[in-house]
Amino acid sequence: MGRWRRVPHPRLWGLRVRGALIVAVTSAAAVLLSGLALGFALDHSLTNASDAAAAKRLREVIAQLAHAAPGELDRSVLATGPGLTAVQVLDQSGRVVHTSFEGPKEPLTDVRPEPEATIHDARPAVPPDHGLRLTAATTIAASGTYTIVVATNQDAIEDTIRLVATLTAVGGLFIVAIATSVTYLLIGWSLHSVERIRRRVSAITTTDLAEHVPVPTPRDEIASLATTMNDMLDRISAGHVAQQRFVSNASHELRSPLTTITTSLEMGELRPELVTADLISTVLLPEAQRMGRLVDDLLLLARADESGMTLRLTVLDLDHLIDEEVIRARSGTDKRLVTQVRPVQVTADREKLGRALRNVIDNAVRYAASRVTIELSQTHGEIVIIVRDDGPGIGLEHREKVFDRFYRIGDDRSRDSGGSGLGIPITAEIIGAHHGRIRIAGSVGTGTAVIITIPEDPNLALPSDDGKAS
Repeated sequence: MGRWRRVPHPRLWGLRVRGALIVAVTSAAAVLLSGLALGFALDHSLTNASDAAAAKRLREVIAQLAHAAPGELDRSVLATGPGLTAVQVLDQSGRVVHTSFEGPKEPLTDVRPEPEATIHDARPAVPPDHGLRLTAATTIAASGTYTIVVATNQDAIEDTIRLVATLTAVGGLFIVAIATSVTYLLIGWSLHSVERIRRRVSAITTTDLAEHVPVPTPRDEIASLATTMNDMLDRISAGHVAQQRFVSNASHELRSPLTTITTSLEMGELRPELVTADLISTVLLPEAQRMGRLVDDLLLLARADESGMTLRLTVLDLDHLIDEEVIRARSGTDKRLVTQVRPVQVTADREKLGRALRNVIDNAVRYAASRVTIELSQTHGEIVIIVRDDGPGIGLEHREKVFDRFYRIGDDRSRDSGGSGLGIPITAEIIGAHHGRIRIAGSVGTGTAVIITIPEDPNLALPSDDGKAS
């Protein structure tokens, strides 16, 4: 004997099978409930019609008994027909004094309703085997008190309900089969587009991120999925390109001081007398410091990318922090630095905010012709820092790109001028961590203005504007 094939868990069934099964169960339940409701309504309606016919015959017999004795009743009121089986007139002792033609001679029921009351589905005297429903009423006539019993046959009603139930079952099975099949085919047709998207995505690698998945012609949810996936691929491709550029630039930036240091050491190994204090102080030490700063910058950006920038918030005098950075910058340049600040307190990370100010001020000093102005103001819950220089300025086409890592503008802002292309991106990360924003203003030939805005309350993010939102 072969082994029984193990049926997979329902969670492992395909979407088509699960969808078709859900529709089958749901439609079957709907057909069953509607069939039960229809059968109940039909039984109630037909029974009410049968009771109404029996009550009408009761009224006819009672009307004649008001003027005649039971033996004098018109045979028409005792006649039977489709659905009406028998009519009996019983006296007070329960004896049958008159009955329909070929009707039973024994009383059909021993129930005696109160005068002027009518009882439907009266209890039979002997349990019948032919499905009769008895309707009884009592009347007081001139010749005595009588109970009239009308028996209706329920077989026709049961046959009708049985026929409707059969038709409902057959029709329901047909409906369930059609609904299940259509659902199975429809889901399969819909999943065909999804399968095409899946195959295309599975074939895309990091070398061909520019590829896109096919977008179905009907603009439905599947088309929206494909469009969203293409947008995601564009973002991944842009991120991949940026990552490659970042790695390439970082490698180049690290290679430059490392090459200088390695060359000097190799030269010193061959001719030790050339490794002088002057070489160490003017070449080796500055290059090592430059490489150390670059590594620190890269580590800071990597940590910010991975888990966000952690801040150690304290209440500090921002005007004092700016004065400290200006004094430091003045010691290394002959350019004029002018401050226009007012006393302002802010809750911020002193070390990181100081680093952001240092980056901006050093950039301004590096590219200024002769003058740098630092302004500090406070208004409407916002603190605004503006650092202006009278240098060559930054064109509109570069103002967003300067926030990209390792980005430089032309030869005048090259590696030789001292910048690594990480100062502004690091500043943007720091300001963003403080829920602020930074943007570039000014124009070519008239200088550059870096505008930093941070909230007084570090828990409140500033609304974005047309500038660089951090």
